[in-house]
Amino acid sequence: MTEATAAPLFPVRRGVDFYCVVGNPIGHSLSPKIHRAFADQLGHQLDYVRVELPREGFNAGLAAFIAAGGRGMNITVPFKEDAFAACGSLTARALAAGAVNTICVQSDGHVLGDNTDGEGLVRDLKDNLGAKLRGASVLMIGAGGAARGVITPLFEAGIARLVLLNRTPARAQALAQRFTDFTIQSGGLETVPDAPVSVVINATAGGLTGERPQIDPKWLDAQSFCYDMVYGPAARPFLDWAEARGVARSADGLGMLVEQAAAAFAMWRGQRPETGPVIEALRVAAKA
Repeated sequence: MTEATAAPLFPVRRGVDFYCVVGNPIGHSLSPKIHRAFADQLGHQLDYVRVELPREGFNAGLAAFIAAGGRGMNITVPFKEDAFAACGSLTARALAAGAVNTICVQSDGHVLGDNTDGEGLVRDLKDNLGAKLRGASVLMIGAGGAARGVITPLFEAGIARLVLLNRTPARAQALAQRFTDFTIQSGGLETVPDAPVSVVINATAGGLTGERPQIDPKWLDAQSFCYDMVYGPAARPFLDWAEARGVARSADGLGMLVEQAAAAFAMWRGQRPETGPVIEALRVAAKA
């Protein structure tokens, strides 16, 4: 008897462009549903799958994807920095972020890395939710990869001030110092505000374990807009905390997810889909 051969991560597709999202874990990802909706909207024929890679297996997974003829890859936790290191070239916004969430495999096999997270956040806040960013003062909670990917796009959108708070103040300071073109105030979660801010963005994954923010409520007033980068039930601890303190406007990150996916789709396929119908369909499905 011969030992059974393990199924390949990416079986070769014949006659159809294929794409994927990788992460660990990845079973919860809505990306296949989003990209299939985009393809249906624009009349594109493609295949899109999600694949859970081993924690130390990104480079092998990318090589297998390219060998199987893959055209584009979305990358989520914990592989965005691995993807950054693996790309042959990088867009300016990927370089600024130090992380890659979108890979385009070009016809000669060259791997281009991009980061569409910041575009997704800004489009959702401005276009979908009507938040005013030009001249805004913004507080961001968290100093990890999620925060790093959106700082430059927020300043490009015209924010006047960014305060970066983290459980470990030194990590917030190190991230602020990475962006030398901008003036960023940093500190620990206990930092006392000098005035409320216009927008508060939760860039932590604390909601996944039910954690509520430990910041001074005086950062908020009734006019503050509160936004959690995660979506669904994981966003509720932060949003409930904000709404209990009188904030009238708040939102989770479902729109950001769809908007960053639309930017990736446009990079791969040369057309940008309409995002509004997809966001609405996902919200309706979540309530069903």
